Amino acid sequence: MRRIIILIVCIIPVISYAQNNVLVLEKNNMHVKSFTIGDPMTFETVYGQWFVGTIDDLRHDTVYISGQAFSYKEIAAIKRDHSETKYWGTAAITVGLGVGVLGAVNGARRGDKASTWYTASGIVLGSALIGGGILLVATPAKQYTLGGKFQLQYLQIGRR
Repeated sequence: MRRIIILIVCIIPVISYAQNNVLVLEKNNMHVKSFTIGDPMTFETVYGQWFVGTIDDLRHDTVYISGQAFSYKEIAAIKRDHSETKYWGTAAITVGLGVGVLGAVNGARRGDKASTWYTASGIVLGSALIGGGILLVATPAKQYTLGGKFQLQYLQIGRR
């Protein structure tokens, strides 16, 4: 049994992957967002073309997205992915509505008067979730234009 554990521990470094290079978006030299292999990215090139895709590879100052190679210096603007905030906003609205429905169902099941179905905490919680969810869904997609405040740095971590 001991030999099997030693074999497994020795094989793990061979089959695992180390972190590769990283693209870092900075605002006034402060970290905003980082991109690595497998991350979705929407960006505009200095030639005015927009590209959407997943980062396939980062090698020698080159970003490979959906089979196309770009120098990181050719990226003029990056758009923030808005799908995640929409997902969480929709989830918050759903949970807020669920709190309201749950209060009504429990009150009706107990045989209470309709005016006593909801507690103050249930109303506040449901309203806060619905309001926060609406704000998240309504948040516009943000675009970071490179140059000036925003800069894109290429960090080469490993030798490749």
